[in-house]
Amino acid sequence: MSNATPGTDPLASNPLTRAVLEIDEYASGLGWDQPARLFALVDTARLRAEEPGLASQLGLDEGGEETAITLTPIEQDELPSGAPLDEFLATIAWPDAVTGCALTVERQMLPPSAEGSVPKGLADAELAKWVAEHPDRQEVRMTVAVLRDGGRESALRLREKDSPTEVLTGAGLVPGLAEALAATFATD
Repeated sequence: MSNATPGTDPLASNPLTRAVLEIDEYASGLGWDQPARLFALVDTARLRAEEPGLASQLGLDEGGEETAITLTPIEQDELPSGAPLDEFLATIAWPDAVTGCALTVERQMLPPSAEGSVPKGLADAELAKWVAEHPDRQEVRMTVAVLRDGGRESALRLREKDSPTEVLTGAGLVPGLAEALAATFATD
């Protein structure tokens, strides 16, 4: 894990890390209390070659040869409200042109010190209510991305430390969500 900003973190030389931080920055600009957002990740050079009109709309037609692989996040339609996220993700199948996908979602979490006080046997709705009322809860925005080839990256931003210099990055920060996103690329 590392603190990261797009311009200063050496990990940001990784195209997937750059894409995650770009999405985190975009979500940050929208403020808190936002719905989950889903993004397709496409190879920028391929997008320019195969979809020049879309590349132009996205401001990617500046020309110039890129020596490094870059990924362009393309926000998808709004996620259906009320549908459980895992059920929605299970309905997604990406076309071959999509190299990866990312999701940004806000959740409440408890620090590890509070884990021992969680009541046993609560249903999901009861547990969510219990966490929401806990005095040590923290709001977090998670941006998780996966590549078709198995690459993963995540960025976490706490509401109470809402600053680009306080963003944590790492491949294994949100493994369950990464698994659910990776399953959208599974072939039967």
